[in-house]
Formats: sequence, structure tokens, C-alpha cells
Amino acid sequence: MTPASTHKSGLRIGNRSIGEFLMAQRAFIALLVLIVIFASLSNSFLTATNLVTMTKHVAYNALLSLGMLLVILTGGIDLSIGSIVGLSGVIAGVMLKGMHLSVFDINAYPSVLVVVIVALVVGTFVGAINGLLITRFNVAPFIATLGTMYMARGAALLISKGATYPDLAGEEAFGNTGFSFLGVSRPLGLPTSVWLMIIFAIVVALVVARAPFGRWLYAVGGNERAAELSGVPVKRVKMRVYMVSGCMAALAGLIIASELTAAAPAAGETYEMNAIAAVVIGGASLAGGRGDVKGALIGAFVIGFLNDGLVLVGVSSFWQTFLKGLVIVLAVMLDQGQQRLERSRAAAQAAQEVKREAARIQRAEVSPGDASA
Repeated sequence: MTPASTHKSGLRIGNRSIGEFLMAQRAFIALLVLIVIFASLSNSFLTATNLVTMTKHVAYNALLSLGMLLVILTGGIDLSIGSIVGLSGVIAGVMLKGMHLSVFDINAYPSVLVVVIVALVVGTFVGAINGLLITRFNVAPFIATLGTMYMARGAALLISKGATYPDLAGEEAFGNTGFSFLGVSRPLGLPTSVWLMIIFAIVVALVVARAPFGRWLYAVGGNERAAELSGVPVKRVKMRVYMVSGCMAALAGLIIASELTAAAPAAGETYEMNAIAAVVIGGASLAGGRGDVKGALIGAFVIGFLNDGLVLVGVSSFWQTFLKGLVIVLAVMLDQGQQRLERSRAAAQAAQEVKREAARIQRAEVSPGDASA
């Protein structure tokens, strides 16, 4: 069959109908549409400076989306990542501004490396709590992560007493400078956050596509019971994806705090919705078992360009919230549409197979003598 051919069922591209092809490419199409619209509304949208700035903003959404992708592939959901973003930033703020150790009556100023490691460990720990609630206590992922979302946000508020930690540049005298590297520095002309996005995207893509763990993800999301019977360590897989999601959220929180040189307990609010929308726009199924890194990245660019584009053209913040909610609803509707098309194609193929098998049996039952008679 040629790449594009006419079939009795309609125009097809490869082995897919036009509708299936458009559904599969919906993230890329949406990104192109956004670029055309905002470029026509603002002359500065496609400038090099603005593109780099927008990509920097996309980077932490992409990191969140990569963690969310792994969770959604198993059929789960993680609503706690936005709160982990705020919690990791607050922890960085507390440590960089100095911690009073009452036992020794001294103020401790950990190095930036220690700050980063501790924040990542805390994010991973919250993810581990999610995994334990889901795998050991059989709490539904939505409920488990909803609870930890409030707990992590509450912890950030308790630690900071609701205040923002400003000026996180550190001081050379205390040996805690260098935090700005994550959000401000530009190695080889690109922000550090963009390099981190590229590195982690490659790593996750390789794991999903080539490692046994990647096959386990799809198996668990496709049919958890069948995966368990075939020897897949389902509970271990789920624990790991929630821990990775928490770690990625903590990294995103550190990048944001570094970029703003300030940490606020309210940081990261609604970021979990952006990540879910990006993954679903990119073609992943909320039911699990379908999705890839390329789609999640394109979805993150769609959400990021939409946010920055609306700000650039002066759209009200109220309309921005409304439009982001609309995008999430449309993403889920498109996902349902794609599933219906896939089920329809599978049913049609099964019917064709039955007809071919029936015809083969009928031909086999006709003997050469009957045929000559």
C-alpha cells in the first residue's frame, strides 16, 4: 500500500484512516496552530529571545510531564506534583537562608549540592508515600495523591509559616552560592533547565522504549492482572514511577526557585493539571498502556506556548485560566475519540479476518470432484 491511498473505507495514510492519523498527530497540529495564531497576533512571538524564554518555561513543565507520563502509562495519576514543587522550593529556601540548630546553638548553611540532594530526596519520599498508599493499602491513585497533595502543601506552609524566602543567591562567606545555576545560567547558550529537559527526555525515552522496565509500564497499564500473572512486579513498578514523579517535581521546584531567586509555599499550584494536559494532548491514554516521550514533550510545548502566548498578547488572567481548563477538557475528549477510532478499526479488522477464515473453510470443503461437476 502506498503512503496515501484510496480504500473502499475512505482515504487512508499508511494503515490508518485520516481521522486516526489526525488524532495521533493532534499534539503537533495543536502546536503549529498556536504558533501561527500567536505569531500573527504578536511580532515578538517568534523572536529568538522570546523562543528561548518560552522554552525555559516549558522545561519545568516538561520535567513534570515526563514523571506524569510514567505514572499514567501504568494507569495511575499523580495530583501531588504541584505541591511537591512548592515544598522542594521551601526546603531549598530554608537551607540556603540558614538553619538554626538549637542543639548546638549554631546556624548551618549547607552547600548548594547538599540543598539540591535533600530537596530531591524529599520529593522522592513524597512519591514513595504515594506508591505505598496505592500498592500496600490499595488506595485509589486519585485519592492517595489528592491526600498527599494537601499534606505536601501544608508541610510547605508550616515550614515557611506562609512566608516567601527571598534572595536565594547565597553568600560566599557561608559557602552556599551557586544556586542560580539551575535557573539562570546558560551553558553553551541554552538555559540549564533546557539541558536538563533534554537529558531527562533522552533517558526516559530510552527506558520506555528499550528497557524491560518500559515494557512493564505498558503491560501494567494495558492489563494489570495479566501483567502480574506473567511475572511483572506490578507493585514495584508502581512504587518506582511515583518516586520518579516526585523526584522530577522536586527538580522542577528547584529550577523555579532558582529562576525567581525566591521560594514560595504556593509555588506550583495547578501545575499537576498542566502536566496531565500535556501528557494527554501528547497521545497518552488516561486508562494507561498508551503514550510516549515525544508526545509528552510536544504536549508540554503546547501548554507552555499557550501560557506565554496568552500573556504576550495581553489576555486577561481570568481568560487564561478558563482556556487552560478548556484545553484539558478537549484533550480528554480527543483521547476518548482516539480510543473509539482504534476500537472501531480493531473490530473491522477482526470482522475481515472472520470473513477470510470463513471463505477459506468454504473453499476447503469443496472437493476437486465437486468443482468439476
